[in-house]
Amino acid sequence: MVDAARARKLADRIQQIVAEMLERRIKDPRLGFVTVTDTRITPDLREATVFYTVFGSEAERADSAAALESAKGIIRSEVGRQTGVRFTPTLTFKHDPLPDTARQLDDLIVAARARDAEVARRAADASYAGDADPYRKPDEGEDDEA
Repeated sequence: MVDAARARKLADRIQQIVAEMLERRIKDPRLGFVTVTDTRITPDLREATVFYTVFGSEAERADSAAALESAKGIIRSEVGRQTGVRFTPTLTFKHDPLPDTARQLDDLIVAARARDAEVARRAADASYAGDADPYRKPDEGEDDEA
């Protein structure tokens, strides 16, 4: 097993190399607007998972996934050349669902704010169902007798 700090540094370096390769060297027309969001590596440094997002439709996402799979060998050889590790990790590309989840959470927050505004609007015109102060208070005469 390797030190966690070394594994994290290697994962960060792999992320930089992959992003640079996608930006400058991979010229596949199927490759859309791909952003490398994260890279995780196993503790034995044998397998690296590269998370990415694609700006566009489902068809563009599928095309980009196919382009990444076809360029996996070139990217892995460049990772091995630039990192200088004894064993170059096997790369796996996975679509990162984080932006979709964030968009869904934003929609839920907007809906909750709209409901809160509706409740506040209704509460402004509302009155109490009973007395305004529901707590019993002693009468003026009861304090003297006790």
